[in-house]
Amino acid sequence: MSEIKHNRTREEILSIYNKPMMELLYEAATVHREFHNPNEVQVSTLLSIKTGGCPEDCGYCPQAARYHTNIEGNDLMSVQQVKAQALRAKASGSSRVCMGAAWRNVKDGKEFDQVLEMVRTINKLEMEVCCTLGMITENQAKRLAEAGLYAYNHNLDTSEDYYKDVISTRAYQDRLDTIGNVRKTNVTVCSGGIIGMGEKLEDRAGMLVALASLNPQPESVPINALVAVPGTPMEDAAPISIWEMIRMVATTRIVMPQTQVRLSAGRTEMSREGQAMCFFAGANSIFAGDKLLTTPNPDVHEDMEMFKLLGLEPQKAFVKKAQPETVEAEASQFQPLGEKPKWSRPQHTIERNEEAKQKAKASN
Repeated sequence: MSEIKHNRTREEILSIYNKPMMELLYEAATVHREFHNPNEVQVSTLLSIKTGGCPEDCGYCPQAARYHTNIEGNDLMSVQQVKAQALRAKASGSSRVCMGAAWRNVKDGKEFDQVLEMVRTINKLEMEVCCTLGMITENQAKRLAEAGLYAYNHNLDTSEDYYKDVISTRAYQDRLDTIGNVRKTNVTVCSGGIIGMGEKLEDRAGMLVALASLNPQPESVPINALVAVPGTPMEDAAPISIWEMIRMVATTRIVMPQTQVRLSAGRTEMSREGQAMCFFAGANSIFAGDKLLTTPNPDVHEDMEMFKLLGLEPQKAFVKKAQPETVEAEASQFQPLGEKPKWSRPQHTIERNEEAKQKAKASN
């Protein structure tokens, strides 16, 4: 039986990543079959409940207010709008709805109360509910858990070493602290990263070291290929090859055997054959729907055709963990504390981020 190791080194992970492709695929597929049904793939729908206007400077993100990316922003959606989207997602085969808001961190108040009501509403539809709302405190995590949240997404993005070349408005430790706050509840953790941002192979291995070192390891790890959006600091980044994605998926599967590895952003550039290789290498989750927050994604009908071709079935909800109970707002044990946590703001400057910011100013 494969061992769950929390002390893997960067060198150890690099040696896995760089194995001959056929050996790597065989080992990853073997591990995958030990812990998962190889013919089931968990299907999530990602819904942007509040788009654009984010104060962060993440170099890959079109939602950062400081860049000029022509995305169409929107205020927080209503509970009824979200419910309608969730029902549509369920009818098309999704078992999970992940709601994303372009916030730096959650703030207690009317908007967060509205998100909590969205969580209650979707959980009652017998769908897994995931949120990605930025940094959260322990009390906010407990309020989400009480509402019926199944998973919280907070990506590490890359290695701690390379992180300072991507983001200057928050520290790596803030991300780890948020994951730590989620772990104080019964909510599962979803955390992964992006490849193709100019990082070295050592940075990809470093990100996996950080994720695998968490105890327990994240229940879900999204592996994203950078979508180079015009107007962002990374708009000129060269696309990664499908082989890099296959190697990253396979290595993630071996390093985190029990985790659901999600084939995330960048699938529009992947052939069906390439995606099939990723599934063989251990990917067993995807995002469905024509958009991932603001970037393109394959149409859900195309995905269902691919599933039929490959003999794959969408995984039912709550297979890995029981459905959480929902506590109504009036019966809540956790009240808003009006917290103002001091999330860090590193002082360094990232040259390409500053250039994109100045370019956006000039175009306005």
